[in-house]
Amino acid sequence: MGETVDKLKAAGNKAAGAVKESIGKATDNERLEAEGKAQKAKGTAQDVAGSVKGALGDKI
Repeated sequence: MGETVDKLKAAGNKAAGAVKESIGKATDNERLEAEGKAQKAKGTAQDVAGSVKGALGDKI
């Protein structure tokens, strides 16, 4: 179950980050663009954590 939760959170953070990054680029808002990149990176980390949990059978 932990794997699924992490994967869902990852997808949400990646999507929200992509939107923030796109809006930041379109409006020349460097702060928003950086926030988007950071949120996408967080989503990637959550995705990796979910994969590890899946490989270990949610034992972590």
